Amino acid sequence: MLYRELVEVYQDLDSTTKRLEKTAILANFLGKVGEEDPELLSTVTLLSLGRVFPTWSEEELGIGAKLLMKAISMVVGVSAEDVENQMRETGDIGKATEKLYHKKSQITLFTQPLSIEKVYQNLVKMSKISGKRAQFKKIDYLMELLSASSPTEAKYLTRTVLEELRVGVGEGTIRDAISQAFSIAPEVTERAHMLTNDMGLVAEVALAKGEEGLRELTLKPGKPVKPMLAQLSPGIKQSIEEMGWAICETKYDGIRVQIHRHEGKIDVFTRRLENIAHALPEISDYIQKSFPDQDFIVEGEIIASRDGKPISFQYMLQRVRRKYDIEKMVSKIPLTLYLFDLLYYQKPVLDEPLKKRRKKLESLVKTDPGKLELSTQVIVTPEEIEKANDLFEVSIKGGHEGIMIKDPNAPYMPGIRGKKMLKLKAEPETLDLVVLGGTYGTGKRAHLIGSYLMAIQDENNQLKPLAYAATGLDDNTLQELSDMVEPLIISKMGREVKIEPSIILEIAFSEIVESPESETGYSLRFPVVKRIRNDRGLDEIDTLERVESIFRQSQKS
Repeated sequence: MLYRELVEVYQDLDSTTKRLEKTAILANFLGKVGEEDPELLSTVTLLSLGRVFPTWSEEELGIGAKLLMKAISMVVGVSAEDVENQMRETGDIGKATEKLYHKKSQITLFTQPLSIEKVYQNLVKMSKISGKRAQFKKIDYLMELLSASSPTEAKYLTRTVLEELRVGVGEGTIRDAISQAFSIAPEVTERAHMLTNDMGLVAEVALAKGEEGLRELTLKPGKPVKPMLAQLSPGIKQSIEEMGWAICETKYDGIRVQIHRHEGKIDVFTRRLENIAHALPEISDYIQKSFPDQDFIVEGEIIASRDGKPISFQYMLQRVRRKYDIEKMVSKIPLTLYLFDLLYYQKPVLDEPLKKRRKKLESLVKTDPGKLELSTQVIVTPEEIEKANDLFEVSIKGGHEGIMIKDPNAPYMPGIRGKKMLKLKAEPETLDLVVLGGTYGTGKRAHLIGSYLMAIQDENNQLKPLAYAATGLDDNTLQELSDMVEPLIISKMGREVKIEPSIILEIAFSEIVESPESETGYSLRFPVVKRIRNDRGLDEIDTLERVESIFRQSQKS
């Protein structure tokens, strides 16, 4: 199947903002692929999301904007500076590439049309290249594709390489399209995706085996799923009364992890589904010593501690990022793992109620104070609210964030945010936002970006500016953040820069206010940068729906 057929779908998707229309476009194309080239269905499904690999895969292309611009310049026959100038004008690598292709009529394109399979094969080959001269080899594979591309094909190919397809399609739209294309009940498709976190596999099974096949897909150790998410609690009393009774536990300020044991191996996955086991060898040791010799999946929080007290989250990030001298860091920044849930033990247990999963976890694990512990929790009825209040106070005094309030009868729902799991923090609520741009400072900070344009995602997964944040950064963090931003700058105009969306910041604020001038309809009062969130991915940033929810709640109080 030709790549231009997929590109035409991208164009159709880009031409509408209506989700139902996008779903119909994708459903028709997936159905066509299923009939004409079923072996390609998984690949097309992933490429429709702008991805080459499932979110949990450790494989990556390893190509940044600079390397991509170099490849474009070589194919088009212009300087890298010309490519950068065009990006500055358009603010988008895809549009810049398309314009350059149209301007350069001397480009000789191969007569053989580019196929979807060829595009995918070359991208996969790039991900497997490492070692000396790796960048040169990657450019060769990339140039082969770019040389065979039409201007429009090059536009979407370059976006795919950077995983920024920008056609307003997220996982929800793809799920609905698979259901529509292969006559599957939407809840069955959603469940299959929840348990596998692999949209390509879901499409493949939907075509080959229908609903029955999708119902057979299940959780497997070694393949992480998205974590169940918490909503903001309106208050301890109200939350517990609505649940009837609740499990309240300490909310730890660390990195949430999903730990898998399979075939004797321990994997430690972050919220972004990145495997960080290599950076935290003691966690694997704790797990091996504390659990039976069986396959399982448990969930918990890792915090950095000193003298039994939690220390700054930034120390935790130092451990996660470390690639060398890891043993030295083990003694320098000791870690404690707090476990709070069980998803799999010999078989999936996530459909069982939390109270049963927790009891099973307690029966399996051998705790080791200061190394591996179970989360501190209490059972609270509406008549015993003081127990929850006491836990909240003890947790805050212990240096933790607050408490979680969980429905004891709730199953584990991967990737779902709802009222079955609530959080209550001592500090005001925050938002995780992505950096879209920035402004250089003045005076002694003229070489640093001191103000950041932050964005949320809307219902079509499009990024929308919400606020500028310019306070809360000490000199060290400001320097670190500026160093992270520099390679991601797309364009500069005076002191203003546009940035490839990649860096996530946690932003605190005094309140959310309505703002007719803003694309979102809202803005933040007194936004402050709390920290860099290296543990969050672009698909985990907060949404317009959540901003609206916080705003509505604030109006009631």
